[in-house]
Amino acid sequence: MEITGVKIYPVRDQKVKAYASIVLDECFIVRDLKVIDGENKLFVAMPSKKMKDGSFRDTVHPLDPETRTRIESRILEAYEREMKTVA
Repeated sequence: MEITGVKIYPVRDQKVKAYASIVLDECFIVRDLKVIDGENKLFVAMPSKKMKDGSFRDTVHPLDPETRTRIESRILEAYEREMKTVA
């Protein structure tokens, strides 16, 4: 699986810094990933939905840590580039 596209949508929010979409193998898109300002660093949250009990459940997520790291790295790199062009 290759990440063939990343699009960043900056927002003005205290915690959520941007939304992102990624394209996999030029044929599958995942929307609504979030760049979150955590306590110590930025991180990427997977798309999720609110359950009846008030908890949240990821609707899309990687099955192994290596894939999560690859996705997060690509999104955060794109986010940093986008912030440089906005400033």
